[in-house]
Amino acid sequence: MMASQKGMFAGVLLCLVVSTTVALQVSIPERIYEFARGDNITIPCSFKPKNPTNSLVIIYWLAEADNPEEPEISILSYYSTGDLDISDRYDGRASLEQDIAKGIANLKLSSIGLQDNRQYECRVSIPKDDKGQLADTARLVVLVAPSVPICKINGRAEYFQDITLTCLSEEGSPPPTYKWQGYDVKNMPRAPALRTTEKDGVLSLFNLTMESSGYYVCTSSNKIRSTKCNLTLSVMPPSMNMGSTAGIIGGVVVGALVLLIILIYCCCCRKKEEKAEEYAMGVPEGEEFHDIKPVVNGEVRQTRSTEDDDDDDHPPKIVDRRDQYKERSEKDYDDRRSDYDDRRSDYDDRRERYGDRRNQDDRSSDRRDRYDHDRGYDERSDGGRYSDRYDEPYDDRDRPPSVPANKPAKPSTNRI
Repeated sequence: MMASQKGMFAGVLLCLVVSTTVALQVSIPERIYEFARGDNITIPCSFKPKNPTNSLVIIYWLAEADNPEEPEISILSYYSTGDLDISDRYDGRASLEQDIAKGIANLKLSSIGLQDNRQYECRVSIPKDDKGQLADTARLVVLVAPSVPICKINGRAEYFQDITLTCLSEEGSPPPTYKWQGYDVKNMPRAPALRTTEKDGVLSLFNLTMESSGYYVCTSSNKIRSTKCNLTLSVMPPSMNMGSTAGIIGGVVVGALVLLIILIYCCCCRKKEEKAEEYAMGVPEGEEFHDIKPVVNGEVRQTRSTEDDDDDDHPPKIVDRRDQYKERSEKDYDDRRSDYDDRRSDYDDRRERYGDRRNQDDRSSDRRDRYDHDRGYDERSDGGRYSDRYDEPYDDRDRPPSVPANKPAKPSTNRI
């Protein structure tokens, strides 16, 4: 009985071996293929049909979709009749290296880039040969060195605040890994604080202190090469960052300029007021009045003169401005009073001269009356010989001045 069971087991195993050898087998040698960006590459694929003399063989190459929920992307389809269909997305970049008799169906791609980073599938379809392994897959990895990362500070670098330092390369395949290293103000490496965390290029710093200040370097690397970025962290007291400090300094400078302009303006106004006050008081400092009395129109008038008040033998006296102003005001009043008296005296003189002329006119009128009397007497005596001569009105201004009786005789002009 044991012999019969062994015979049955051997028969089943033989049947399985025969079935696998006679079914279709599609295979890709490697699971992952790595190439640099821009290379022209080939992904190999081979197949073994159950019947080597099949009338129709169809080869498909498919690519993984960008979204896992979407269907696969068709790259090309080849028919053993000689027809080849290539999708628009891969037109000019994809081709097929095939040999139906040898079971070769290799995919060729030119100028690969990051967009080709995906999984590819080789599928073979033969009518009446749908048993066995009909397809196989492999992943293409396009190698790209990481770009120079960008380092940033997120948050306010102030005492007792929490911030994060970020580091990110815009490209890199395989995706780069990140590593932060801190240096103190003396440029010496230091271990991170106890609560510091680092994940995917993000360094988190908590409860900042003065010791948190320093130099931080981030390294982005993959299997091709590595690159770095760095930043300087300066932890400052609350609300004393560079922007506010610059604003405060600018405000102080502007305020100082405004105050200086106001002081200059006040000093100028003060000088103008002092000059106006001295002009109103009439006598500048260092001058004094002296009674010099010239004769004007027969009257004695009071004037003023200036003398140098500086005396080498006597030091200058300190005079109260209010007393000086009062003294000058009194002197100005005396001067104005004196001027008024002078004008009054001139007016009285003019009135006296006017009265003298009136008296002279009265005496002239008396002489005229006597002359008229004498003329009337002459008319009666001469029979009117001179009547015509005296018919015109008399005006003593037309008569030449009388010659005094004691006037000396005019010297003779005849020369010997």
